[in-house]
Amino acid sequence: MARLFGTDGVRGVAGTELTIELAMKLGQAGAYVLTKEKSHQPTIIVGCDTRISGGMLANALMAGICSVGANAVYVGVLPTPAVAYLTRLHKVDAGVVISASHNPMEFNGIKFFNGEGYKLSDELEDEIQYHIEHDMEDIDFPIGSGVGKIKYRFDMKEEYIEYEKNCVPVDLKGMKIVIDCAEGANHYTAVETLRDLGAELIAIHTNPDGTNINSNCGSTHMGELKARVVAEKAQIGIAFDGDADRMLAVDENGNMVDGDQIMLICAKHMKDKGLLKNNTLVITVMSNLGLTLAAKELGIKLETTKVGDRYVLENMLENGHNIGGEQSGHVIFLDDNTTGDGLLSALHLLQVMVDTGKPLSELAEVMEVLPQALINAKVPNHKKNSYMEYPRIAKAIEALEAKFAGEGRVLIRPSGTEPLVRVMIEGKDQKVIDKEARELADLIMEVMI
Repeated sequence: MARLFGTDGVRGVAGTELTIELAMKLGQAGAYVLTKEKSHQPTIIVGCDTRISGGMLANALMAGICSVGANAVYVGVLPTPAVAYLTRLHKVDAGVVISASHNPMEFNGIKFFNGEGYKLSDELEDEIQYHIEHDMEDIDFPIGSGVGKIKYRFDMKEEYIEYEKNCVPVDLKGMKIVIDCAEGANHYTAVETLRDLGAELIAIHTNPDGTNINSNCGSTHMGELKARVVAEKAQIGIAFDGDADRMLAVDENGNMVDGDQIMLICAKHMKDKGLLKNNTLVITVMSNLGLTLAAKELGIKLETTKVGDRYVLENMLENGHNIGGEQSGHVIFLDDNTTGDGLLSALHLLQVMVDTGKPLSELAEVMEVLPQALINAKVPNHKKNSYMEYPRIAKAIEALEAKFAGEGRVLIRPSGTEPLVRVMIEGKDQKVIDKEARELADLIMEVMI
């Protein structure tokens, strides 16, 4: 069996790739691995985003959890960071989120948190997969009073809202904000939090029906939000993804402010206030070269990891840093939460605007975003890691690297969550890099499909 877990849990098309049988086995093996050292009857919190398949998979997963003697607490639709927080708050043994984040609605996923609210290490994920591959042969299945129970706690979302407000108690009175909730998990929690803090709020895409999550909305489709911010004369627009662990922004002129800019704006503010631990920001190889140049001018050190917020988090934990993230909008404020939290990121960004009195467009000038092209090549999922084994592709990449040496960079990588090879080129001329990235992506698809 190929590795089940990607950079953000197990993902696939619900019902065919991510089946109810696999969900049940993940519940069994996950509950066993994460709770086997406990002397008490363990408890696992389970939440999901708004996908129509969420209830189906949640029930299968919780059946698996209960079958090995653990209890499940189902909290319903909640953002991924809310489940991480509630896992810590209630001192349960683990948390699980059923979500495929920014992916289309037919996909779904299952990702685990340990009792401290952190995503699992590769070793623990491999141990879970081992038990699935070996048909749970080492696992005891209790009977009678030994099986677990399911509790339903749909009130816990209020605890998350109060926590977010306490983390960043910014006064938003007089601030006009447009938010796009992507028909996803933040459609209630973000609206209530921002209104409680006094914002004049215009909320769009807050009516999930199970099939419209991420559909032409949210952080992956920001055209409507940009137009709405300008039309409403708002100070800022905020876009979440389906499970609300990422956030991108729009300034008052309708221009996007991406994760790199948000991280650097917040890191600079933290540095000015003496709150930036080790004077360091953790980024990934996908971050724009402009961030590197700006950070050097600001006297902020950078640590660079491979793509995936889990790797950013590993670096932060190992080295004691307190802010890091990705260009895509996953930002981790480790003093507040253990994973990317879109609402928390929005609140920190709004705090900078309030504290400085500056519009977002001016704050975003902290760095120059250099031209960057990112094209996805759709390939069979089982082939995506072997693209360099094809001579035509390897030769084309080598030629591009030579062409842009000293004047940009070329980064090719398989997606950790989708059947894609991502082609990213940075350079001086947007038209040139767009053309080169498209040609390479087309070649990858031609050769590998």
